[in-house]
Amino acid sequence: MPKKQSGNRKNKQSNFSKLSIFQPNKNRFKKSCPLSIKGAPKVDYKNIKLLKRYVSENGKILPSRVTNVSQKKQRELSLSIKRARNLALI
Repeated sequence: MPKKQSGNRKNKQSNFSKLSIFQPNKNRFKKSCPLSIKGAPKVDYKNIKLLKRYVSENGKILPSRVTNVSQKKQRELSLSIKRARNLALI
């Protein structure tokens, strides 16, 4: 005999409907800033090799959410990149 599914459908919820975009993702881990760890290179306008890693092909400064740089180091980076541009090093 076939079972009636119309009554069971109300009580069962899929896992997808329980998830919310406002709930924090508990599986996500924090990445450390590559410029704040021990032995990291100093952020300076003269260090062109380092600055080029944080500039896109079009010459725009990459955001910290892409590069995982801390807010303090991101400010230093953007200032150094702008100085290097001004001196035509980049």
